[in-house]
Amino acid sequence: MNAEHSLPATADEPARGSAFQAWLRKRRWFILTVIAPTFLAALYYGFVASDIYVSESRFVIKSPDQKRSQVSTIANLVQTAGLSGGQEQTNEVLTYIRSRDALKALEKTARVRERYSPAQADFLSRFPGLFFQPSFENLYKYYEKMVNARLDTEEGTAIIEVEAFTAQDAYIINRTLLDLSEGLVNRLNARVRSKGIAEAQQQVKLAAQRVKNARIAIAQYRNTQSLIDPAKQAGGVLEIANTMIGERAALQAQLDLMRRLTPNNPSIPALRNRINAISVQIASQDSRVVGSGSGIASKLGGYENLLVEQEFATDSLTAASAALVQARAEAQRQQFYLERVVDPNVPDMPLLPKRFINILVVFAATLCMYFIVWMFVVGILEHSQED
Repeated sequence: MNAEHSLPATADEPARGSAFQAWLRKRRWFILTVIAPTFLAALYYGFVASDIYVSESRFVIKSPDQKRSQVSTIANLVQTAGLSGGQEQTNEVLTYIRSRDALKALEKTARVRERYSPAQADFLSRFPGLFFQPSFENLYKYYEKMVNARLDTEEGTAIIEVEAFTAQDAYIINRTLLDLSEGLVNRLNARVRSKGIAEAQQQVKLAAQRVKNARIAIAQYRNTQSLIDPAKQAGGVLEIANTMIGERAALQAQLDLMRRLTPNNPSIPALRNRINAISVQIASQDSRVVGSGSGIASKLGGYENLLVEQEFATDSLTAASAALVQARAEAQRQQFYLERVVDPNVPDMPLLPKRFINILVVFAATLCMYFIVWMFVVGILEHSQED
């Protein structure tokens, strides 16, 4: 009985094997293009892929001189919060974080290359992996994948997200990036401050040199012309001349009186000589003032031109000094600073990779690819049969 019952079973085994082989052959392309990649993805994400921790921080760039309106509108509230004042500076900081300069600084301060090359990380995720050589450019491409710096337009804050294989590494890299960003803001402030103040200081220097040159020109003119102040000296000479003219007029009146009353008075010749001497002195004083070549009046025009130049130079120096004070105050008002809204966190659990979702993505992608190819082949076969 046992032999009789065993014979049909052994006869069915080849039939079952051939049926299974036929089923496999019929679905071999589906297995190769869909089932196999999905199975490999399940093996990788389930047993090989390393955990990745994500550290996040947020910041804004503010200015202490930001205008605040008393009217309670949405636009004013946004401006009061400091979200629009440092928009340009925020974009500059984000551009810096995504740059090669930031990566170079991270290599020096945070040993970023070592942190992305741990032995416990899987061969596909760490740097350098199968697809990366240990060059700086490849490290930069890897850095772009692991560090995300963007602007949240809804919240008005800048976000830095750093991925790493340990929570501490993600935190350290994120914190270092924030420190580097603060240093960049300080350098930008120093550049703006030094540029504006340097220009104002240069104007003050030029104005001071102009005042100095004007004073030197006046001193040289005084030494050359042997005059201290032509205007005052001319006034002094004219005052002396006027005094002598008054004295001569008095003597002349006395002389005329003597001639009428005592024509033979022996004092008349002496009085007449005295009047003549005073007239000579008056003429001498007048010649000092209005002489053709050596008179004070001929020298007064050049001196007044020098005085006008000195006055303009002094006014320019005063204006330049005021501009320097204003430039320093303006530079102080235009200072921007980075305010940390959210400090970098030390994640307590890995957020990546999303293993189940990634497996589903691989399955969906390969399945779509399979159906696209299948429909393409079916279409070709149908056209070939019609032909």
